[in-house]
Amino acid sequence: MPLNIFDWSRTPLGPKEAWPLSLRAAYDIMMSSGFGMCAAWGPAKTLIYNDAYAPFLGQRHPAAVGQPLDEVWRDVWHEIGPLYERTMAGESVRLENMHLRMTRHGYPEDTYWTFSYSPLRDGNTVCGLFNVAVETTETVLAQNRARIYAERVQLALSAGAIIGTWFWDVPKDRFAVDEAFASSFGLDSALGYDGLSLEQVIATVHPDDRPELSKALKDAMERGGAYAHQYRVRRADGRYYWIEANGRVELGPDGSPQNFPGVLINVEERRAVEAERDTAIAKLRALNTDLEQKVVAQALARGRTWQVSPDMLGVLNAEGYFEASNPAWHATLGWLEEEVAGTVFFDFIHPDDQKKTRVAWEDALDRGLPALRFENRYRHKDGDWRWLSWVAVPDDMKVYCSARDITDEKRRQEELAERTAERDRLWETTNDLMGTGNLDGYLKAINPAWTTLLGWSENELLARRFHDIIDPADHAESDRAIARLAAGKDVAGFTNAILCKDGSLCHIMWAASPDPGTGLFHMVGRNVTGQRAAEETLRQAHKMEAVGQLTGGLAHDFNNLLMAVSGALELTRKFINQGRYTDVEKYIAAAQDGTKRAAALTHRLLAFSRRQTLAPRPADINQVISGMVDLIQRTVGPSIKVANVGSTGLWTAMVDVPQLENALLNLCINARDAMPDGGRITIETSNRSIDWHAARQLDLSKGQYLSLCVSDTGTGMPPEVIARAFEPFFTTKPLGEGTGLGLSMIYGFARQSGGQVRIYSEVGQGATVWIYLPRHLGKAEEDEILPVAEVLKPARQGETVLLVDDEAMVRMLIVDVLGEAGYTVLEAGDGLAGLRILQSDAQIDLLVTDVGLPGGMNGRQMADAARASRPDLKVLFITGYAENALLRNGQLETGMSILTKPFEIDTLAGRIRELIDA
Repeated sequence: MPLNIFDWSRTPLGPKEAWPLSLRAAYDIMMSSGFGMCAAWGPAKTLIYNDAYAPFLGQRHPAAVGQPLDEVWRDVWHEIGPLYERTMAGESVRLENMHLRMTRHGYPEDTYWTFSYSPLRDGNTVCGLFNVAVETTETVLAQNRARIYAERVQLALSAGAIIGTWFWDVPKDRFAVDEAFASSFGLDSALGYDGLSLEQVIATVHPDDRPELSKALKDAMERGGAYAHQYRVRRADGRYYWIEANGRVELGPDGSPQNFPGVLINVEERRAVEAERDTAIAKLRALNTDLEQKVVAQALARGRTWQVSPDMLGVLNAEGYFEASNPAWHATLGWLEEEVAGTVFFDFIHPDDQKKTRVAWEDALDRGLPALRFENRYRHKDGDWRWLSWVAVPDDMKVYCSARDITDEKRRQEELAERTAERDRLWETTNDLMGTGNLDGYLKAINPAWTTLLGWSENELLARRFHDIIDPADHAESDRAIARLAAGKDVAGFTNAILCKDGSLCHIMWAASPDPGTGLFHMVGRNVTGQRAAEETLRQAHKMEAVGQLTGGLAHDFNNLLMAVSGALELTRKFINQGRYTDVEKYIAAAQDGTKRAAALTHRLLAFSRRQTLAPRPADINQVISGMVDLIQRTVGPSIKVANVGSTGLWTAMVDVPQLENALLNLCINARDAMPDGGRITIETSNRSIDWHAARQLDLSKGQYLSLCVSDTGTGMPPEVIARAFEPFFTTKPLGEGTGLGLSMIYGFARQSGGQVRIYSEVGQGATVWIYLPRHLGKAEEDEILPVAEVLKPARQGETVLLVDDEAMVRMLIVDVLGEAGYTVLEAGDGLAGLRILQSDAQIDLLVTDVGLPGGMNGRQMADAARASRPDLKVLFITGYAENALLRNGQLETGMSILTKPFEIDTLAGRIRELIDA
C-alpha cells in the first residue's frame, strides 16, 4: 500500500497529523526523494520508508510498512541491532560499500550500497533514526575489475605468457621497459630503464606489419583508452614471433596523449592453432569428391587441429547425424564423442530454435549453397543451454561443420540491449532531467522530463542558451560549474534555480560529466524543489517552536512586571485616600522601576524581531570599543583580563552606536559568566571581504564588512547549545538567573543592521562570537555632545504643537504635560485627521506623531505630505518600534527625530524644546 494513503492510526505512531515535527519532516523528505530512505520511530521501532527503499525489503514489502524494525529484519538483526543502538545513542553512523544480493530486474544480482544512519530527535531526546541508501555498485565493480585484471597480469607473468611490460612517456617519446622485455629483445637492461625511443621499438617490428601498427597507434593516440593489436617482432634469437600489445592511452586535459602503459603477450602458439584450423576449414569448403572428403576427414581425425582446436569440429550426414566430432565438444558441452556419435544434432537444439535451424539446413542443402551460417542454443550435458555459432559446408551427402561457443558474447549483447532499452525507457519515463549540453552554452539533446517539469517544448529549449532559463542570481555559480566541466572535471551536488514557462522557479540538483574531446557534457538533474520546501517547513516548525517559547516567556515576565506596577499604583491610591502621603514615594518609585524594566524587555524583543528603533550613523568602531573598555573591565571584575586588539585602517560602519555598545557589553557579560574562575576576554576588529562562497555560508550578500570578534577562555558550548543560542528565552543558566534574550537581541540588531552573527566554540576550549557589519563608504561622524534637557522648560508665547496618536490615554498624558509647559496643543487620532490640520492655516511649530496610525496613512507618510506645503516643518516621531518606511537610506531627514516609547516626561519635554530651538 502506498505510504501516502496508509492508515497510520493502526500503528503505534498514531495519525500522521499528530506526529512530532522531526518525523513529519523526515516523511516529507522521503516522499520527495528518489534515494532509498527509511525511518524507525519510538519504542516500537515503527518502520516507514519510500518506494526507492522497497527493493531492499523484497517480499517483505508492503507488509513491512508500520511494523517494528527488529521484526522486519529479524534474520539480520544481529548485524543491524548494534547500528540501531549506536544511532539511538546520538551517533551518526555511515557504512560504505556494503554487499547485498538483490532481485530487481527478475534475476538475482550483486549490489553495493553506502548507508547513512542519523538520529531523529523530539526536542533533546533521540526517538528514532533516519537511513539514506546510496548505490555504489558501479564504483565497487570497477575497483574489483581493476583488481582482477592486476591478478591476471601477475598470473600471466608467472606462466610466461607475458613477454614484458612497458611505460611510454609520449611527450618525451621515451619507453621505459622491464628486464623481461629487455631480455626478450636482446636489449641492455640499463638502456631499458633509461628509456628507448619509438624508433628503436619500431625497428624490431616485421616490415610487413609496420603500416597497420602505425595506423593502430595513431587511432589509439587520438581516441585514448584501451589498445590491443597483434603483429610480429624480432626477438633476441633473430626470429620473428607473433605478439599482442595490450595497453591504455591516457589523455591530458587538452586531449593530447600523455602516458601509454602496457604489456606484450606471446600469441605465437595461439596463432599457429588458428592457422591450422583456418586451413582445415578451407579444405573442407573446397572438397569436391568423396575421396577428398575421406582423406581430409581422416587428416582431421589425426591432425593436431582436430585435437587442440577450441572450436567444435564435426562431420554430419545430410540428415544431420554425427559421424565424427572432436574433443572440443566434450570440453564445451560436456558430451563425450561416443555420446555424440550417431545422434541427430537437431535433438540437442533448443525447442525455440529448432524450426528456424531445420528450415535453414534444408534450404541450404536443397539450393546447394556453398556454406551455411546460423546461431542457436545447444543443450549442455548439465541441462544448461549454450549459444553456438555454426559454419557448415555441405558437400554431396556430407556436411563439414565448425561451431564456436558464443554464450558469453550473446549474454553481453543481451545485457547491452537490455541496458540500452532500460536507458531508453529511463530517458523517456524518468522524472529526472537528462540531457547533453555543449560548452558553448546550448543544449544538444534533452529527455521529455524537461517539458513535463518546466513547461518549455524541446524546440524552445534547444534553440536558446541555457543561461536564459537559469535564475540570474545563479549565473555566476553556473558559470563556475561550466568552467569545471571545460577543465575535464565532474560536477556533482550543484544546485541552481531554473525558470519554468509559467514564471515559477524549480530548484534542480545536477550531476554532470564532460565528454573528452567533444566539447560536450552529459548531465542529470533532480527536482529538489519539494525537498527544499520540506526543509523550509521543518525550519518554519522550529521557528514556531521558538515563537511559542517566546510567548510563554514573555507572558511570564510581563505578568511579573504588571503585578509590580499595578500593585504599586493600588497601594498609592489607598495611601493617598488615607492621607499617608509620606509612604507614597516608594510605591511610585516601584511603579516607575517596573515600567523601565518592561521597556527594557520590550526593547530586547524588538531587537530579536529586528523591529527596534535604530538611529544609525557612520561610526569608528575602534573608537567605540576604546571608550567602553574601562566599563567592560569594571563589569567583568578583576579576575578577568580584557584585551582590546583594534585593527589599523579599520573601515567605517553605518551603525546605531548605543545598540552596538549594548551588544558588546552583553557579549562580554556572557563571556564573564563562562569563566567563573577567571580568564581572558579578547575584543578584536578587522576588515573582511566576503566572497560568494563565504557569503553563502554566512547567509550574507557578497561584499565588504567589518568584523567585531569577542573571544573568551571559558567553558565553551556543545553543538546543540550553539544551534539554539540565538533562540528567544533560551538560556543554560538556572531559573531566575537570565532571561535568554541577550544573544537573540544581538542577532536581531546585527541582522537589522545588514550584518550577521556567528558563534564558534568547543567544550572546554572557550567561545568566539563574530558580529559582521557592512562597510560604509564615508568618514565616521564625531560623537555629538547633547545638552542636558531641562525639565518642563516653558514654551514661548504662541508656540503650537500638533499631537497625532491613536491611543487616547497617551494623548491625554502628553497634552497635560505640554499644556503645563505653556504650549498650545492640537490633537488628532489618525493620519488623515492630522494631515487636514497640517494643510490648514494653523500655526504649527512642531509635529509630534506616532508612526503606526490607523486610517491608511502612517506617521511618516503624513509628515512627508505635510512638508509639501510646510517644507520647514519639524517632526518628532514617537514609536514603539521602527517601521520600514521611517528611515531614508538608513537616516532621518533634517528637522526630524525619534523618541522610543515608553519615554520619560523629562525626555519628551527636552526633545521638544531642542527641536523647536534648532
